[in-house]
Amino acid sequence: MNTRKPAVPATRVIPAQPGPHDAPDATDATDATDATDATDATDATDATDATDATDATDAATAVVPGAGPAGRPAAERDTVRLRGATAPDDADGRPRYAPEWLRLRESADAAARAHDLLDPLRIRLTDLPRRAGGLVVHDVGCGTGSMGRWLAPLLDGPQHWVLHDRDPYLLHFAAAGAPRTAADGSRVTVETRRGDLARLTPDALTGAGLVTASALLDVLTPEEAGRLAAACAAAGCPALLSLSVAGRVDLTPAHPLDAEITEAFNDHQRRTGMLGPDAVDAAAEAFAGHGATVLAHPSPWRLGPDEAALTAQWLRGWVGAAVEQRPELRAGAARYLDERLAACTAGELRVVVHHTDLLALCRPTGGAS
Repeated sequence: MNTRKPAVPATRVIPAQPGPHDAPDATDATDATDATDATDATDATDATDATDATDATDAATAVVPGAGPAGRPAAERDTVRLRGATAPDDADGRPRYAPEWLRLRESADAAARAHDLLDPLRIRLTDLPRRAGGLVVHDVGCGTGSMGRWLAPLLDGPQHWVLHDRDPYLLHFAAAGAPRTAADGSRVTVETRRGDLARLTPDALTGAGLVTASALLDVLTPEEAGRLAAACAAAGCPALLSLSVAGRVDLTPAHPLDAEITEAFNDHQRRTGMLGPDAVDAAAEAFAGHGATVLAHPSPWRLGPDEAALTAQWLRGWVGAAVEQRPELRAGAARYLDERLAACTAGELRVVVHHTDLLALCRPTGGAS
C-alpha cells in the first residue's frame, strides 16, 4: 500500500482534489427493496426515505468539498481517484466519488456521449412490449444522476427511472436533480434504490426496458461485468453503458513523460482486479455471449481553455494515480504536473481523454419480437 510520503518540496506535492469519499456503508442489498416512492418527479427532492436522508446528511459531513474524505491527514489526500482506486478502509474495494467531482465533469460527459447510438437504441425500444407506466429505465451506479439528465430529455414517451447506487449521499443529489419531462413532454418519474451493483440480480431488473450506466464498466471486475450482462439478457432489455476509459490520452503540446504517465495510470486502474481500459472489450464479449448485438462508439472528452477547471482537476488525479502506482515517478511527475497546470492556466493545453460508449441490444423476452 502506498504510504504517500512526499519526496519533493511542498510546492510540488500533488494537491488534494475531489474524488471518492467514504460514505456510510451502503452495501446491504436488502436496502434495495426499500426503494423510495417517488412517483411524482416534482417531488424528487423527497425521493429518498427518512433513513437515507439521515444517512445522506451524515455522509455530507464526511466530505470536504474539493478534497475527498474528511478525517484523513492532508498528506494522504494527494490524488483524485478518478476511477478504480479506493480508500484503504473501503470494505469491498469499490470506489466512491465526491459529488463535486461528478458535477465538474457533467458537461464534458454530456458533450462526449455517443449520440450515434441513440437511433439504434430508439429502434430497439419500439420493439419492446409496451407497459402502462411507460419505459422503465434502471440507471446502475447512477452517481448524481447525470445519465438521466442527459438521456431522459432525448427519448419520447413517459419514463420511470430507477436510480441504483450504494451511496445515499449521491442518491440524494440524483433524485433532487432528476429530469421531469421527456423529449415529447411526457412525464418522467424517479425512484431510488440503495444497494451494491455486485449483488444486482435479474429479479432486480424485472420489467426493465433499458439499463444505463455511466463511467462504470471500468471499475467492475470481469465477474461483475459478466453478471451485469447476464442480468440484462435475462430481462431482455438493451443496455447503454457510456464513458468507459479507453486507456488513451492525447495532450497537446506533447511531453516526454506523457506515455509513461499514461501507462502507469492504466496499470493503476487494473491493480485491484478491475477492468480499467479493458472494460469495453470484456463487456462486449460478455454481452455477445448472451446473444446480444453489441455496438461501440468513441466518446472522448475534448478539453480546451473553456474546460480549464475540469482539465486541472483531471490532471491532478491522472498524475496522482500514476504516482501511486509507481512511486519512483514522483519527482519527475511533480515537475510534469507543474508544467501541465501552468499550460492549462495559460490556455495553451489541449487534452483528449478517450472513452468508449457501448450499446448492447439484448434479445427481447416476454413475447417481444
